[in-house]
Amino acid sequence: MTTERIDRASVGLRSERGPILLAVMLSVGLVAIDATILATAVPSVVDDLGGFTQFPWLFSIYLLAQAVSVPIYGKLADLRGRKPIMLVGVGLFLLGSVLCGFAWSMPALIAFRLVQGLGAGAIQPIGMTIVGDIYTVAERAKVQGYLASVWGISSFVGPTLGGLFSDFLSWRWIFFVNIPLGIAAAWALVRRFHENAVPRTSHRIDYAGAVLLAVGGSMLLLGLLEGGVMWSWDSTASIAILAGAVVLLTAFVVVERRAPEPVLPLWVLSRRVLNSANSAALLIGVLMIGLSTYVPLFAQSVLGTSALVAGFALAAMTLGWPIAASLAGRIYLRLGFRTTMLFGACIVVVGAGLLLTVGTESSVLHLAGACFVIGIGLGFSASPSVVAAQSSVEWQTRGVVTGANMFARSVGSAIGVAAFGAVANGVVAARLGDDHADLETLPGDVLAPAIHDVYYGAAGAAVLLVAAVLFMPNRIPEQPNRV
Repeated sequence: MTTERIDRASVGLRSERGPILLAVMLSVGLVAIDATILATAVPSVVDDLGGFTQFPWLFSIYLLAQAVSVPIYGKLADLRGRKPIMLVGVGLFLLGSVLCGFAWSMPALIAFRLVQGLGAGAIQPIGMTIVGDIYTVAERAKVQGYLASVWGISSFVGPTLGGLFSDFLSWRWIFFVNIPLGIAAAWALVRRFHENAVPRTSHRIDYAGAVLLAVGGSMLLLGLLEGGVMWSWDSTASIAILAGAVVLLTAFVVVERRAPEPVLPLWVLSRRVLNSANSAALLIGVLMIGLSTYVPLFAQSVLGTSALVAGFALAAMTLGWPIAASLAGRIYLRLGFRTTMLFGACIVVVGAGLLLTVGTESSVLHLAGACFVIGIGLGFSASPSVVAAQSSVEWQTRGVVTGANMFARSVGSAIGVAAFGAVANGVVAARLGDDHADLETLPGDVLAPAIHDVYYGAAGAAVLLVAAVLFMPNRIPEQPNRV
């Protein structure tokens, strides 16, 4: 691994590659703001369109579309180049945003969110892949801070814009605001990002593998997201969906073994560095969904704060993340990837322990402080894992590797939804019986122990994260870039 000193001016926004970095930041900003802006506007959307029982699908369908399309986009980026696939992603996201802004009913809005999700499935992994192409490992140590800052800023901008639009304009503007941002990103990519032409060779597209992965992955995520919510875990629907997912994903593995150019090569599952990075990504997905779902709920229903204050308590995590990510590069260049990730994972364990000390009499600052510590730990763990995975492969497979890492995080989020939901509902059912109201409507004295047990689950995931990063090699020979 190189130990060269990198001047921030040579890799920042004013450098020769700065416009490309800015285009990636703008593109990722579309996804980052969308992750938080809609939640604050849900009451206004329901008041206008109705469909209160259907609104969770605004988030589920987006997650499904994003998750299952990520590996496919990663493979296409390796075959066709990063630029066209990134532009397709931005275009789909903008199309979905415009359609969402003009939605006339809740089912229509849900359908258009699917289009948005398909766009997001390209933006985030291909953006990270572009960064891996144009910067060396040493340079990415600086660049990670820029990318992480996008999420930190979005954690404040998203909820604020969502509330302002809902209160003073219209919820529809939470989608229209994406248009200038997306156009600016696309313009910068077209004008300033010039990658070497992909050799014109004949490719055998793995259509069977892509279909099996998309359908099987969708069924798996659907079963995990809606099990215990739309239907009980032991219902015919739940068993059929999860069993179907197992059959289709097993068939996918068989097809990939024989495909000349598999959409997700099975060697991705056999390399030590990739297994460690993807396992860490999965557990980070579990932790993030546990915090983003239950921290605001605890702040509002147990501590009695407003929705805005609850949102800022969670934002403490996304504030700590970019701070750590901007510092992580200096550490892994000197001490190695495993050392840096292990340091971060241990901080996550400390933060999860602090979360367990939050009680019904605690202040919201106590809760936010625990989230901030966890965010610091995730910043030291997540960013180096992506850099390590990308650095271990050549240009021709970097898109697939990045896509697999992002897919693992999405699967982790779905597992977290299922596991934490089962834990919380199990505690509530033990006290009130199976026929109880939604968690959001429960009194604080009933909800507090349920969420506290969720925090135990998060602590368990943090310990597993420590175990996962122990398998990461400390030093990884950097493969040559092509762009």
